[in-house]
Amino acid sequence: MAIQKDIGNGSGDNDVQEEVREPLMGKNLADEENGSREQNISNWMVYLSTFVSVCGSFEFGCCAGYSSPTQDAITEDLSLSLAEYSVFGSILTFGAMIGAITSGLIADFIGRKGAMRVAAALCVAGWLFIYFAKGALALDIGRLATGYGMGVFSYVVPVFVAEIAPKNLRGALTTLNQLMICSGVSVFYIIGTVITWRTLALCGLVPCAILIFGLFLIPESPRWLAKMGREKQFETALKTLRGKDTDISHEADEIKDYIETLERLPKAKLLDLFQRRYLRSVTIGVGLMVFQQFGGINGVCFYTSNIFESAGFSATIGTITYAIIQVVVTALNTTVIDKAGRKPLLLVSATGLVIACLITGTSFYLKTNDLALKAVPALAVTGILLYIGSFSAGMGAVPWVVMSEIFPINIKGVAGSLATLMNWFGAWTISYTYNFLMSWSSYGTFIIYAAINALGIVFVAKVVPETKGRTLEQIQAAINS
Repeated sequence: MAIQKDIGNGSGDNDVQEEVREPLMGKNLADEENGSREQNISNWMVYLSTFVSVCGSFEFGCCAGYSSPTQDAITEDLSLSLAEYSVFGSILTFGAMIGAITSGLIADFIGRKGAMRVAAALCVAGWLFIYFAKGALALDIGRLATGYGMGVFSYVVPVFVAEIAPKNLRGALTTLNQLMICSGVSVFYIIGTVITWRTLALCGLVPCAILIFGLFLIPESPRWLAKMGREKQFETALKTLRGKDTDISHEADEIKDYIETLERLPKAKLLDLFQRRYLRSVTIGVGLMVFQQFGGINGVCFYTSNIFESAGFSATIGTITYAIIQVVVTALNTTVIDKAGRKPLLLVSATGLVIACLITGTSFYLKTNDLALKAVPALAVTGILLYIGSFSAGMGAVPWVVMSEIFPINIKGVAGSLATLMNWFGAWTISYTYNFLMSWSSYGTFIIYAAINALGIVFVAKVVPETKGRTLEQIQAAINS
């Protein structure tokens, strides 16, 4: 500005300004390129830390996907009854409930890395119990242990990633959590069709080993270190993540100010959630978790192979197709959630779930009544694949995104714990009752799920707000006013 003002008078103004502007533009472009290159170099530790931590998300998926391809083999080898296998399948989510409840305390007490180590160690112990199992008791102990680890991972991994990522990468990196969960489920679905159930249990050790080793290579969450008052370690961790030559003073001050603000806020208690000003946000968060789980996802997810077999379709082909669709649709979802909006995705997803349940229920009705038997496998496959595609398109990931946006900061911990607990309670209820419902009425089971998903459409349309393109403060002010 000063240069242009000084030389901007006279007959050669334009020529002189061009001469000055060109080197300045060239310098700016060069600086931008160098800055971009330096940013990419300095972010390598963020990427490595994210990769290591989302191995916990992948392990989560492995635990969830284990029961589907192994049901017949485990039941036959260990002579389990339907009730015993239902306990084995569902106790995972019971362990996850306990893990989710205690995860916040563990992560706050021994750090994010410490919590991931505890979760990985319990998963290792659980898989070994399952591998060496000779009866139902050892299976259940192993499944409970892996469930506990899974519950801890469900909390600590997205928290760790969000806390280490720079703001321009946070959205993209946090979506990897859900993608890796789906990938873990899908990988176990696929390889579970070609290896034994004991070997598949050993495969569950692989992501744990990568995680445990990788944690020695990455820093602790700077925000947790700041919260614990470890000033020197906080600055070292932040510099490691941002690059040695990066000026971290501004970000460090922001983090410290935020921690101080948090410390000044009153500690929220469970009963505080039922105050009138918080009631709507709690209703939205808990309600979305209820409809996400009670729509039948864990029944379908845990027993996919059995559903295909019951309908007379190849379990191997059906399970592999299911796994591929789940990963592809979830990956696509991460690219459109900020463009399409949360509410439209939820409505489209829930509508697809209703249609999918009705199609699947129709296939089982036809089979039960010996009607159009040739159409039964095609209808069942169409219904199940539409179900997982619809779920992955919205109801799988979006409730977690909305939950992270709607709670005011002073109740976020307690409200998030309540919503997460409700999520795991629903997962346990559906996974435990699924086999009993199918024994009662195969088509009736999916009619019930269709009805619940239909109620979910009404809930989303009437209660859930659109949060796309709004700051957290705007969202919370609108909901809690």
